[in-house]
Amino acid sequence: MNILVINTSLRPESRVKLFPVGLGYVVTAMKRAGFSFDLVDIDVYHYTDHEMDRLIAKKPYDIVCMGCIVTGYKIIKNLAKIIRKIHPEAMIVVGNSVATSIPDILLTKTESDIAIMGEGDVAIVELLHALTNRTSLHDIAGICFVEQGQVVRTPPRPVIKDISTLPYVDFSIFDIEYYIENSKLQVNDPLPIPREQVRALPINTARGCIAKCTFCYHVFKEAPYRYRSAQVIVNEIRDMIERYQLNYIFFSDELTFFSKKQAFELVNEILASGLKFYWTGTCRAGLFDSEDDLYLIEQMKQAGCIGMAYSLESSNAEILKAMNKHITIEQFAKQTELIQKAGLPTWTSLVFGYPQETPETIQNTLNCCIDNRIYPSAGYLLPQPGSYMYEYALKNNFIVDEEKYLIQLGDRQDLRINLTTMTDDVFQENVMEGMKRCNEQLDVGLAEDKLIKTQYYRAAEKDE
Repeated sequence: MNILVINTSLRPESRVKLFPVGLGYVVTAMKRAGFSFDLVDIDVYHYTDHEMDRLIAKKPYDIVCMGCIVTGYKIIKNLAKIIRKIHPEAMIVVGNSVATSIPDILLTKTESDIAIMGEGDVAIVELLHALTNRTSLHDIAGICFVEQGQVVRTPPRPVIKDISTLPYVDFSIFDIEYYIENSKLQVNDPLPIPREQVRALPINTARGCIAKCTFCYHVFKEAPYRYRSAQVIVNEIRDMIERYQLNYIFFSDELTFFSKKQAFELVNEILASGLKFYWTGTCRAGLFDSEDDLYLIEQMKQAGCIGMAYSLESSNAEILKAMNKHITIEQFAKQTELIQKAGLPTWTSLVFGYPQETPETIQNTLNCCIDNRIYPSAGYLLPQPGSYMYEYALKNNFIVDEEKYLIQLGDRQDLRINLTTMTDDVFQENVMEGMKRCNEQLDVGLAEDKLIKTQYYRAAEKDE
């Protein structure tokens, strides 16, 4: 069997290229199981449709595997069309949230043949064995496929309970020096070393999130939060540093720290290891709530931490309740005070556009950021399939044609759908006015057309 794996590109115009950690785990599992495959990395090499035609036609591929988050539905649909044109009999396998959240649409509206639901580490190996040996797909848990015109769902696949047992990502499968070189564009100022000296790669410490935010959907949404042991994490970091001479590690998680105990364990393991590297992580907004926590935060700094990210989303109590965010503004402010007191930068994110949003709630949320001396990564509510707000948008006819909506999805920095009572112009004007004020009062120095870009864009632009 000839197998092709494609790493898609969600932001071809961006200079920042994030290493695909999820795909890394999947292709590592494929390689360890003995499967040979070709990898086409569109995100690195910016292939045009014409170039993709040539690469896909390079061999008579029997199986083509790809995936991305659901906002890339249009990309998957286009690629599947190209693959089907060149290889009419190929099995097109799709994973990640574009498969998990909308399997019926994916399998009936695109040329895709099989959707892998949830974790793909084990499922992809079982699926490839079945396709290679031409055995029944019904025996493979956690997939969807079309049979006799009907979408068939096999029983859900049990989650991997102990993710510490997973093999390390095999970075050698990718053009890893490209990703290391590009990593200097991903880090935020202030930096402890010159930007051009940064050599970084990501490591996954946990899967899932303890929160159940109503705007959010991810592959592990229905699974319990699981985290790797501190010893396994540090052992993998040691291996990465030795192999690739890294001095910086991205903790690539939806939530790195959910408890102080977990944070203590990892920090102590790093300190005991003697490894020297810089890192950033994410935590829940109310994790640090006491002056007693200063010791832990200072230990984190000593262990190489150079900043911590956590989400505010809104300062309005009614909107926070609608988001199912179990935090208060007081908790957010206290945590920010403690982390900054320890000398660490803080980063947060905002979501504008819940039905309760008004010009006043927008300005109050940005006032909260100004008061706490933290410039946010802001964006508009983007209801994703599988989330509560997506069902709300469907029920209230904000979304009438699902595929049409999915095709026009993209980054949350552009307004795609407006659930507020404000007009689009009034809504966006209030957001941009508040972001401009935040930029000025915090002396961030962003150009006016870059105010609502994420931290990655800001870092890249500062490097120009």
